[in-house]
Amino acid sequence: MSPSRAVPTGQAHAEPSRHPRIPLWVKLVYSAYVAVLVPYYWAAYGPTNFLYFCDVALLMALAAMWAESPLLASMPAVGILVPQALWCADFLAELVGLHLTGMTGYMFDPNLVLLTRGLSFFHFWLPFLLVWLVWRLGYDRRALAGWTGLAWGLVLVCFFLLPPPPAPADDPNKPVNVNYVYGFSDKRPQEWMPAGAYLALLMVVLPLGIFLPTHLLLQKLFGYRAPQP
Repeated sequence: MSPSRAVPTGQAHAEPSRHPRIPLWVKLVYSAYVAVLVPYYWAAYGPTNFLYFCDVALLMALAAMWAESPLLASMPAVGILVPQALWCADFLAELVGLHLTGMTGYMFDPNLVLLTRGLSFFHFWLPFLLVWLVWRLGYDRRALAGWTGLAWGLVLVCFFLLPPPPAPADDPNKPVNVNYVYGFSDKRPQEWMPAGAYLALLMVVLPLGIFLPTHLLLQKLFGYRAPQP
């Protein structure tokens, strides 16, 4: 095979690379961050908080780094780049005194512990990190099917097993409406269609309206790599 020939991602990484593609210091710093966040979130919000797409993506990125797996990096990139781009836009708007959606208003709440807000800032930088990981490792086109299946599983678990909004008064930090399976408000469930119909619509809109466009873009930008020397 000619060294200059481009090969689909899945084939390009069939043989292990001689050199790590993710620097060790990045792996160690990220691992230290996750080692702080996970027990803190577990104590503050409970284990169901890790069923949010963004938290799943955070943990998958850690696995992707150490395994240097294109698939493990590509799946969360497909899943969260669009939603987290909205989070970033809303945060920047709040930063300059504008109100976009209000979803990041808690980041500017002085009554919220600074450590909590600092750890939650991963919503801003994680999408950029995932793009960098995909750039370093290559994009695996199986990510669309992989993340869609995972997302559907998470959505069904959150709808059937986790509580709807609002959070109980005696446990205000309890995760409710995880992954927006009851609507876009944590104060009350949506009422403009039956809950089952909304769930079905969500399971259609996520892959077609969010995951597929992201997949096509990532595949175009990073889907092919030259074989490693």
